This record gives sequence, C-alpha cells and structure tokens, in this order.
Amino acid sequence: MKSISIKTVYRLTFFLPVLLLLNSCATNPYAKTNRVYKKQTKVFAKELRISPEEEIAKNPNIKYGEYWVGTTNFNLRRPNYVILHHTAQDSVEQTLNTFVTPQRQVSAHYVIGHNGEVYHMLNDYYRAWHGGVGSWGTTTDLNSASIGIELDNDGFEEFSDAQIESLIEVLKMLREKYKIPAQNVIGHSDIAPSRKVDPSVFFPWEKLAEEGFGIWYNEEVVDNLQLESEFYNYDKQLLIMERHFPGRKLPFLDRLLFPNIIPSDFNYEDALKIIGYDTSNLSSAIQAFELHFIQKDVNGVLSDYDLKVLYDIYRKSF
Repeated sequence: MKSISIKTVYRLTFFLPVLLLLNSCATNPYAKTNRVYKKQTKVFAKELRISPEEEIAKNPNIKYGEYWVGTTNFNLRRPNYVILHHTAQDSVEQTLNTFVTPQRQVSAHYVIGHNGEVYHMLNDYYRAWHGGVGSWGTTTDLNSASIGIELDNDGFEEFSDAQIESLIEVLKMLREKYKIPAQNVIGHSDIAPSRKVDPSVFFPWEKLAEEGFGIWYNEEVVDNLQLESEFYNYDKQLLIMERHFPGRKLPFLDRLLFPNIIPSDFNYEDALKIIGYDTSNLSSAIQAFELHFIQKDVNGVLSDYDLKVLYDIYRKSF
C-alpha cells in the first residue's frame, strides 16, 4: 500500500475546508444574492445604531435642548397587516429568481410553493416591496405596515392543500409574534382594487377565517336577511303595523326589533369604506369585494345576495 507523504497531508489539511466551503456555496443557487442580503442588513443595522445625539450635530439650525436625552422606552415597529398574493408566474423557482433580481424591484417576506415549502426571504421587520400603490382604511402605505406572503399559483388554478396548510402555520406564527388582528389578513386585490386580482377567486378565504385569519360571513345569517322592500311586501306582522302607521319606514327602534332587515337607506358605498375598501372607483371596489367574499359573478354590480353578504361583513367590521 502506497503511503501518503507529509506534504500531501498538509495540502489536504489546508485545502479541504476551502473545498467544503465552496461545495456548500455551490449547493445553494442563491448564495450570491444571500451575500447581498447580509450586506444590506449590515447597512441598515448601522443606520439603526445612529443615536439622536449624532443627528443633533448634523442639524445646527434646529434649537435643541441643552442636553441630549435618549429614551429608555422603545422597541421595533411591528407589522399590523398580512397581505396575501398569488405569484402569477410559472413556478416557485421563477418567483424566487424574480425576488432576487434588483431590476424587478419587487419582493415579499414569504413565498410558499405549491408543495407547501416555505421560503422566508426577508426579516419580518424589514419593508418588502409587495403591495405597491394601495390603501386599506386610512392606511395608505401598506408596505410599511404589513408582511407580504406570495403563494405559488398562476391565478387560474386551485391552491393546493399543502400550500394552504403551510400558509396557516405561517399565519399562526405571525399572529403569536405580532398580535395581528384577524380582520387584518387581506388580499392584494383588497388594497388595490383597480389594479390587482390576487389571490384570485380560487383562494379559500372561508377556510382561513375558520382558522381565525380574515373575516367571513355567516351563511345562516345571510340566508335570514331581508331587504326592507321584501319585508314590507311579505311580512304579515309589518303589514298589520302598516295599517296603523301608513307609509312608515324602519326607524331606529324598528332596526333593533328587526335586526334581520336591511334598511332601505343602507349605504353600500359607506359600508365598503368601513370595511376598508378604497371606493374612489366604486365599481372596482365592488369587484374586489366580490372577488374576496362572493367569488363568482365578479362584475362590479351588487346583487341582492351580494348586498346581504356585504351587510353581514359590514356589521362584523365594527
């Protein structure tokens, strides 16, 4: 058996760790962009370490107090919304490559593949570029207040069970960490109704609501709701009241006595605003509502059934 020289042993001792390191880098196709990520986080960390004392020196025109006083009561800003998207791309690999390409200027905190694999791409406290121009209620910069989750789906197919199960696990983690309210789990189409249609009519919002994420209507309640016009035409009790008070409409007391009646003066545009929708383009806002809660006949026109669903969601939004 041929012996190994001391020189060969030395070379192996020196080069083996290097070869192992290179091999480990080669197994991750995103090693290069991961280094860019770490470099950028160091830049942000440096900015966070800048104290108000240093800022004071940079602004001599401001009349600061005699002493610099740093508060002891603070923490990091926390996300308060989760925005769900579908990728509208052909594969999870295509999406990951998009999110590591600087020219594309788009990203998300999490990407969930069709097989349920989760890619955590950005620290939750950082601001991802996923929402774009949009609003929800009075919040007009959702990127600064939210976590973006992209689901690998081209927009024309069902979401897989494995994918939704992984999404629910991620949402459970986020809820525990950041105490995000249930009603603040919404879709991209909700915050940008005139621009976006994701996460598509195939997304199982009802299933998510059953797990405590997002809101959904009560089917039994909706089935029992009546428009005021229906009530006046068909309800015998009110017909008797009508004989004694001809021409009367539902006042405040009647609304307490008949909670299943949608009053004729119910303003669906105001209801959409209260839920959170931007109604500057009312038809688009209605379409976004239908896409989320009706998921069929998404045409920007409220049917009687749509109106009843809206009324139930509106009451849940207070």
